[in-house]
Amino acid sequence: MSVKVILPTALARHTDGQKSFDSQAGDLPGLLAEFDVKFPALAKNVKDENGKLRRFVNVYVNDEDIRFLGGDAHQFEDGDEIMLIPSIAGGSCADSA
Repeated sequence: MSVKVILPTALARHTDGQKSFDSQAGDLPGLLAEFDVKFPALAKNVKDENGKLRRFVNVYVNDEDIRFLGGDAHQFEDGDEIMLIPSIAGGSCADSA
């Protein structure tokens, strides 16, 4: 079984510029564990101190948010496309006159 992992540029800088790669992981915890070995810098950026996915990183399986598919328990299927997308936050506070 193989799934394709797709990363935006913001995360690809932690994979020596690789924006996509194949994985044999069967689920999200397996994918995160694979990052420890393949891409330690990526692991540090997407995992918290407990080894869980950071809250600001969204995961999509074939364009579906993994949270609506069962989260960590969701089993990947051969050929799935897994996208990791960091949330965008920020902006500015303007003083009102």
